[in-house]
Amino acid sequence: MQDELELVDPDPIQYEFSCIRASQPIGDIFVASIPFKTLIRMSYFDVRRVLQEERDIERYLGIQRPLEDRRVRSLSEYVNYKDASFPTSIILAIEEDYALFNDKKNTMTVSNKRPEEEAPSIAIGHLARVLDGQHRIAGLNAFRGATFDVPVTIFVGADISDQAHIFATVNLEQTKVQKSLVYDLFSLARTRSPQKTCHNIAVALDRDKKGPLHSRIKRLGFATEGRVFEPITQATFVEALMPYLSSAPKKDRDDLLRDKPLEKAVDSDLYRMPLRNLFVAERDLEITETVSNYFDAVKRRWPVAWDDQGRGMMLNRTNGFRALMRFFRHAYLDIAAPGDVPSAQKFFDRVFRPLELKDEDFTTENFVPGTGGEARLYRVLRKEEALS
Repeated sequence: MQDELELVDPDPIQYEFSCIRASQPIGDIFVASIPFKTLIRMSYFDVRRVLQEERDIERYLGIQRPLEDRRVRSLSEYVNYKDASFPTSIILAIEEDYALFNDKKNTMTVSNKRPEEEAPSIAIGHLARVLDGQHRIAGLNAFRGATFDVPVTIFVGADISDQAHIFATVNLEQTKVQKSLVYDLFSLARTRSPQKTCHNIAVALDRDKKGPLHSRIKRLGFATEGRVFEPITQATFVEALMPYLSSAPKKDRDDLLRDKPLEKAVDSDLYRMPLRNLFVAERDLEITETVSNYFDAVKRRWPVAWDDQGRGMMLNRTNGFRALMRFFRHAYLDIAAPGDVPSAQKFFDRVFRPLELKDEDFTTENFVPGTGGEARLYRVLRKEEALS
């Protein structure tokens, strides 16, 4: 059965949009601004057919690239945020018979028929192959606003080997941005958000010379000059704390940008997110104090393991920290009501002193590196599993 994208339209269709030419070693490229509806209508990516057979770029490169549902869902939500933006170009390839650039007007006209033809010879939905940006285009299908113009880079008449080279360069050689840097950039935002609050708390605890996490949080994903022991990344800290403040941090951030009041936690959500209402009330200092008190109690209970910088110990490293943050909810609710700020002494006396774990128990033999060791420590702290 012929793919619906290849069904030729009965009538000629054409689109004209602003465009400029840029000359590069590979040849001329065209940089355009295209309304989202037009972009969706004229572009395609071989997702469905790749599931059946490898074609063109996929065959040439020997790879497949289906849409990732998780990314599409995330972008479908993102495009409707107040500050949604796709500032980088989506990359398309169009056969030269179906694209005409006007140097005088700086416009490009694309059509489903060749200039000399009277009737269409290609489906409008099969006009522009997506070399990069398929998830963004899929996400735009969910956009509910009126205007979303998208920057697009167009290669006209590029053969399949050139398209494959472009695909490989864009998709296989990109440098991934450090998560810690992403969270650090939230500090520059003018409005509050769960991400910004968690970032600020990480910075405050890292700078607190008397605190348990002083100089232990690695900012921007890179080691800080002059430090020899930074076992926790900023991203690890933020992602461990944020679920206690928000179940939907992106939505909270968007609501705050729109000056909408945040919803307080009630009933079971209040126990799932015990710090939520402190955040809603902008009592970030009290959240900071609570987290600091919690880890101060950990440090008092196991001072040797907490300060050990050698290999083979895990309490103060990533999987130990994550296990402690998972345990935080139970420890906090055991001694306080949601919104309270329990002291370090209370955490120590009521939660950690009764535990039978010793400093020397926090070895990578007892708690293996990675999620397995993290999960086991969490179970041991909850007394769901004995150490031996």
